[in-house]
Amino acid sequence: MARVVELITYPIKGCAGVSLTEAPLTEAGLPHDRGFMVINEDGVFRSQRRDPGLALISPRVGPDGERLTLSAPGAGDLSIGIDTVSARREVLLFGSPYQGIDQGDEAAGWLSDVLGVACRLVRVPPEHDRVADGLTPGTSGYADSNAVHIISRASLDELNRRITGDGGEPLPMARFRPNVVVDGWTEPHTEDRARHLTIGDTELGFAKTAARCVVTMVDQDKGAKAGPEPLRTLARYRRAPEGGGTLFGAKFSVTRTGTMAVGDEVAVGSWDGPPPAE
Repeated sequence: MARVVELITYPIKGCAGVSLTEAPLTEAGLPHDRGFMVINEDGVFRSQRRDPGLALISPRVGPDGERLTLSAPGAGDLSIGIDTVSARREVLLFGSPYQGIDQGDEAAGWLSDVLGVACRLVRVPPEHDRVADGLTPGTSGYADSNAVHIISRASLDELNRRITGDGGEPLPMARFRPNVVVDGWTEPHTEDRARHLTIGDTELGFAKTAARCVVTMVDQDKGAKAGPEPLRTLARYRRAPEGGGTLFGAKFSVTRTGTMAVGDEVAVGSWDGPPPAE
């Protein structure tokens, strides 16, 4: 039986995740997931692709959702009130324009000092109406695409079997920054073929497989690039057709909100093709 073994939300896009044991699932995913984003002075989002030090910044949103605390090695903590009412500004995510609410000079200065480059911090406005595409379209915050990123342990085990078979070191799941980690599927990449999932009292619809980028080559504990894995190995057996990059994990949209928890059964309502062998 497949079950949830990890739940992780990433309040600030590109920064460290927060592990959860139980959480409400909104149309935009787990609580506060990619609800904030670090941008440069021109409004373009910053990511670990160029700023791997983002991985060392740990964000925490208070239980009432009104305060954000940032921490990083050697930088101390900064706590700010979350602004949801100030003027909107344009931000760019992969070249597409969205709106953000600037969280003020104190947060901007702290982030700029930590990363060594000019930064601002923005929050998704309440009226944010982005729709990510895919087989099942759905809303999300500042995530790369759809709201919920799922990876099975079987998929990581197969990848690590190939990496270690070539003399490399196995990689942790954190390299792929999933929201939901599933154990109990015996076949690798079963998440690619699951079309409708029920977890707790929530329902998810498959949107697309996840195309991987150089962020997977960033050591999340050190905030530094540590390639060439996993992209070198993934390119050998998980390359998308027609130059679509390498694939690992799957993106889902939320089709019914509710609550999910570590330990919940992951029930598949329909498959692309026949169900996997038990």
